[in-house]
Amino acid sequence: MTRVTRDFGDTMQKDAVPAVSADVMFNSSRFPNYKIGANNQIVDATDDPKVLSMKEVVARETAQLLEQQKRLSVRDLASKFEKGLAAAAKLSEEARLREAASLEKHVLLKKLRDALESLKGRVAGRNKDDVEEAICMVEALAVQLTQREGELIQEKAEVKKLANFLKQASEDAKKLVDEERAFARAEIENARAAVQRVEEALQEHERTSRASGKQDVEELMKEVQEARRIIMLHQPSKVMDMELELRALRTQLAEKSKHSLRLQKELAKSKRVVENGSQSFELDGHEALGSYLRIQPCSDNAPELSKCSIQWYRVSSEGGKKELISGATKSVYAPEPFDVGRILQADIVLEGQQITLTTAGPIDPAAGLGSHVEALVRRHDIEFNVVVTQMNGVNHPSESIHVLHVGRMRIKLRKGKTTIAKEYYSTSMQLCGVRGGGNAAAQALFWQAKKGLSFVVAFESERERNAAIMLARRFAFDCNIMLAGPDDRAPLGT
Repeated sequence: MTRVTRDFGDTMQKDAVPAVSADVMFNSSRFPNYKIGANNQIVDATDDPKVLSMKEVVARETAQLLEQQKRLSVRDLASKFEKGLAAAAKLSEEARLREAASLEKHVLLKKLRDALESLKGRVAGRNKDDVEEAICMVEALAVQLTQREGELIQEKAEVKKLANFLKQASEDAKKLVDEERAFARAEIENARAAVQRVEEALQEHERTSRASGKQDVEELMKEVQEARRIIMLHQPSKVMDMELELRALRTQLAEKSKHSLRLQKELAKSKRVVENGSQSFELDGHEALGSYLRIQPCSDNAPELSKCSIQWYRVSSEGGKKELISGATKSVYAPEPFDVGRILQADIVLEGQQITLTTAGPIDPAAGLGSHVEALVRRHDIEFNVVVTQMNGVNHPSESIHVLHVGRMRIKLRKGKTTIAKEYYSTSMQLCGVRGGGNAAAQALFWQAKKGLSFVVAFESERERNAAIMLARRFAFDCNIMLAGPDDRAPLGT
């Protein structure tokens, strides 16, 4: 860079500048960017640290591309290289345009210098000095332009080198993409072939399994038929005769057991008659749950039962303490689940004389009732069709069908959609069989929902009546409540 100092006095000092030939040829046509600084100093715009040269920009972009190459996919890398190649081509085109512009600038400087030289011969004095100074400035600009042209030539070479590098990298990336694509296609084909082989193997295994399974079944059937044939050949009639004989023996044993039990009860009754002398009354009826017992006279001299006081008791089979059955003061009594396994006793009092009647043995359970209750207890709410015969001790004239719901938490009585009573299990609730009532006592049930509200309902069968009693007492027991009749103190869970 040439420094030009100008003084407005009579003298002018300037540095010696080598002359530039008029027919000089510049390598570049780019006109430099400069500005006049302090003391009339020409300052190049590239000295500004904020302005990056094209070389630095290209180097920075190249570093960024190389850094991103590690984390980009093959396809993205190829795309980046293609974009870089396009950018390099654009830079090459711009460099060519700048070269043409620089050539034009050199031509202009040459013409300007020739014009100043011709002007210098025609002026004298101070104007001549100004012309010489202008010539020196033009020569300095030509020198700077030449230097800048050299830099541009070097940058052009580097851009061309970078373009070649990017072109080669783009080709390599495309080649790598093609290789990866071919490899992926080969892997897909191998996977499809493997899947097809597996499917064929599974189909073959299935066919083999079916064939072998069918063959095994056929062989097993043949073996079973052969075994049956061998059994039939070896004493077939003897095996069948033994089975029939066992069935006949079981039937005879059951009949003899019933006959023996009946004889034992008759014997016990005869012993009581002998011990008590002439007996005026006797118990009649099947001593089992689901039936009823009746006190009836056994002689013509027997007094009328209406003039006697009657009370029924429960007695344990071991001969323990007897329990009074509250409300059982009639000549007819239907056993309930509390009575199973116990002996029933009826005391008849007339004019100070007491006659005691007892059952021949403990009350037998009803056949199949236990399994029936176990099947019902799995349900949340069990419904029974009933008829209300009494309400609060007063006969109920209506014979319409009601529904009694025995649930896990409560008992409800309704008629159609109208609820007659609905109460949760509590200590004030009572439920037991009707203690009296004639031949229908075995199907009737007494229910006190709460104090001041009680019902007597009749079921369709003795089995439903006993099942309802057992279910209600079981659900109440789950709620820590003993549900029984008046003044009953039976063990829980009976």
